[in-house]
Amino acid sequence: MRPELLRVWRAILSLALGFATALAGLFVLFGLLICVMLVFTLPLLPLAVRVQRWLVAVDRRRVAARTGRPVEERYAEVSGPLPQQVVTVLTDPATRRDLRWLLVHAPAGVVLGLLGFAVPVSVPQNLVVPMIWWLVPGGLDSSYGIHVDSWPSAGLSVLTALAAALVSWWLPPRLADWEAGWASRLLSPGRASLAQRVAELTATRAAALEAHGAELRRIERDLHDGTQNRLVAVVMHLGIVERALRRDPPTALASVLTAQNAATDALTELREVVRSIYPPVLADRGLDGAVDAVVARCPIPATLTVTGLRRLPAAVEAAAYFVIAEALTNVAKHSGAEHAEVSLAVQGDHLVIEVRDDGHGGAEEANGTGLTGIRRRVAAFDGQTTLSSPEGGPTVLGVRLPTGT
Repeated sequence: MRPELLRVWRAILSLALGFATALAGLFVLFGLLICVMLVFTLPLLPLAVRVQRWLVAVDRRRVAARTGRPVEERYAEVSGPLPQQVVTVLTDPATRRDLRWLLVHAPAGVVLGLLGFAVPVSVPQNLVVPMIWWLVPGGLDSSYGIHVDSWPSAGLSVLTALAAALVSWWLPPRLADWEAGWASRLLSPGRASLAQRVAELTATRAAALEAHGAELRRIERDLHDGTQNRLVAVVMHLGIVERALRRDPPTALASVLTAQNAATDALTELREVVRSIYPPVLADRGLDGAVDAVVARCPIPATLTVTGLRRLPAAVEAAAYFVIAEALTNVAKHSGAEHAEVSLAVQGDHLVIEVRDDGHGGAEEANGTGLTGIRRRVAAFDGQTTLSSPEGGPTVLGVRLPTGT
């Protein structure tokens, strides 16, 4: 009996929450309509869409709790200049899917919520009225319009309450399951969206492989052109030392010192290559400490803001570190900025990075400023990169990396 009661209770709660989101959805739809119809309110559209996404996310969690299957969605990132944000929300298929859901759910959720919640609530009222009607002159009215002013009408009210109890036992779970079923279908991405997602993952995999190959080539080039050459020089100097020791030992000291310096240079070069693979400072000081060191070494004044940062997987921290290092290098070389700002924050299951400078703007990936490498590095983690750099500045580079936690 207890599991059945819990099942009915959970169904009633699901329908009641759906009733609340349906009422809120009516206000959201009205707000979206106002934003679109009136030109001067169009800048408020991105904000209204963010409210819509939050509301639909509540319904996604509610449906997932009912069906036991998560209802995934991938929105287009709303960022950059205001015109770009408006275009993004107007062209985003996921946003249109949310709108379709609200158009259906707003009226249907109200009706289902009333049926699933009001009928169970009427049971105690129809049981109490027959017990106290004789205390009130003229009698009382029950939930279903029965005027209880005599014992026969009181008995009819009790029978009505029992019928409502049976309906409450049977109806809410079925209504909740039915609503969750079609809600899951409406909120889930269609075949076109899934095909687009597969294409995105294919491109991401290709970018990851390309970034991995480029990284291997860079490491090989650094070892070949730098460390290997220095080690060859060490071997040559040691050969000179050997000949000097055989012919004129007193003069061998200078060659020994030269070989020692060459070995030191080779060791330094090797350490730099190792640091470029995974900086030891990340393991020692964490991402915030490592980025703080990068910001401190930046040729132009820069500040760092950290919010809610925790230890993340090593690969994510390394990617974030190199993204910030490359971005600050770009700022110093190309922006003409006098100041830069770096922010790090964990929002849900994403690490959000923003690098802002007050330079002349006009940054483009095609200009060879390292932005393509940053985008490929982020894409390898299925992350998102946005760039806002109007002429005259400021330039804002935004990165969202899944934390995998």
